[in-house]
Amino acid sequence: MQNTQAPSSTSVLEIRNMTQRFGGLVAVSDFSINLGKNQLYGLIGPNGAGKTTVFNLISGFYQPSQGRIFINGRPTAGLKPHKVTALGVARTFQNIRLWNDMSVLDNIRVAQHGALDYGFLQAVLRTRSYRDCEARIEKEARELLTFFELDQYANELPTNLPYGLQRKLEIVRALSEKPKLLLLDEPAAGLNSVDAIELIRLVKWIHENFDISILLIEHHMDVVMELCSQIKVIDFGQTIAEGDPEEIRNNPAVISAYLGDDTI
Repeated sequence: MQNTQAPSSTSVLEIRNMTQRFGGLVAVSDFSINLGKNQLYGLIGPNGAGKTTVFNLISGFYQPSQGRIFINGRPTAGLKPHKVTALGVARTFQNIRLWNDMSVLDNIRVAQHGALDYGFLQAVLRTRSYRDCEARIEKEARELLTFFELDQYANELPTNLPYGLQRKLEIVRALSEKPKLLLLDEPAAGLNSVDAIELIRLVKWIHENFDISILLIEHHMDVVMELCSQIKVIDFGQTIAEGDPEEIRNNPAVISAYLGDDTI
């Protein structure tokens, strides 16, 4: 029976009994989660478990076969990705997706397209409202780059930055959208141990200083265990465990999913 209870007023993200099918394949089955304000939550599982599918469903790239998703109490059913973003969702991707033919500054500026308060004709005529809005966006973008110590790269192309700084830039670009929910899809992928430690510091700092909830997908268990107070584990689309880091670390089903039954 479908849950018709009203969404919680304290939830930034609430997912109820979500299932996603692709033909005969069930990628995610009966998935539920509830993230409160300023919560940092981990979603882990082996390769192919369905983690990125969950992010694509939250972001509006897919519509669930069953179940409901609420962002800040608003249902997302039928909404396109840009409409979901407008509800307060921003994300990064497992494979970095920066605009490498634009400068670092322009990557931040373009991400704020949702904040534009002028139309096409005003842009063509370069009216006062157009100039004021563009000036404000550039000012905010430069302030954000300074805030995250990326201002010295403002005029560089992202592809010229070290890999760790590209990861950082993608997170900063997502934050420029002023989200209430930040989805981080394997932010430590490809990082060396030094950059991974810096990433942990960065995410902790963002969580402490921004009014934001974070849902994190990550394969590096040390990153997840260090950052997340609660963790959900899925395997073949099914939830197999949920709890704090210590509970997850010692859960036989989780050990089996990652290392095989012979380990237990």
